[in-house]
Amino acid sequence: MEITKVQFTPVEQKARKSLDFKAGDTVRVWNKILEKGKVRLQAFEGLVLSRKHGTESGATFTIRKVASGVGVERIFPLYSPNIDKIEILRKSKTRRNKLYYIRTKAVKEVKKRLKSITISREDKAEDVVEENKAE
Repeated sequence: MEITKVQFTPVEQKARKSLDFKAGDTVRVWNKILEKGKVRLQAFEGLVLSRKHGTESGATFTIRKVASGVGVERIFPLYSPNIDKIEILRKSKTRRNKLYYIRTKAVKEVKKRLKSITISREDKAEDVVEENKAE
């Protein structure tokens, strides 16, 4: 029986707490995955459906994307050491905090209803949280 040790780096809590994304925004989450003894990064890009429990230790957010015509949803803990970085790609103005009704809508209809807000490159660079610079 082979035992593999994975060392998790501490999460920069202040940087994660200051992330300003909400339901309706499009984000890309870089997740660490252990594969054959190596750690690799995998991106999951999609629409934020909800963000729960604010900035406390148990905070989570749900992301939905459509891959090959099939909707895929993932729930990420905000302070998970498995998350390498979170990039905010596009901000949108929505009237709801939880966008669960989007599950039943078509992709075209969803894109039409979300009012996108343009983000300047400087703002986008500030919102990216990069951790593990020492690695």
